[in-house]
Amino acid sequence: MLSDLEPLSLLRPVSDAAREYLQRGQSTRWIDRLTVRYPSRTVFRFWQPGGGFDRNIFREKTVPGVIEYIHNNPVRRGLADDSLEWKWSSARFWAGHFDAPIRMDEPFV
Repeated sequence: MLSDLEPLSLLRPVSDAAREYLQRGQSTRWIDRLTVRYPSRTVFRFWQPGGGFDRNIFREKTVPGVIEYIHNNPVRRGLADDSLEWKWSSARFWAGHFDAPIRMDEPFV
């Protein structure tokens, strides 16, 4: 069952794939921006540090706030000034930019 999986079991493969994608494309600028150097180690930080916002949603009225939180992750990370500027954000799709590289499921469109 999906809820029994630890968050890292889902996050780590995505982070690894992102790093590999950037390395193949020789995107050193992004690799540098997503790398955090500590005195004792260097970490590729694709996800924000901390516990995250992984919560079960039980009420429909909470969905817009959760979506807005997710859309603003690149803004909080300093990767964009506005969520619509972030190429990979689903905010672009929901704002009507259907040229977004990742299309969302469209049951409500």
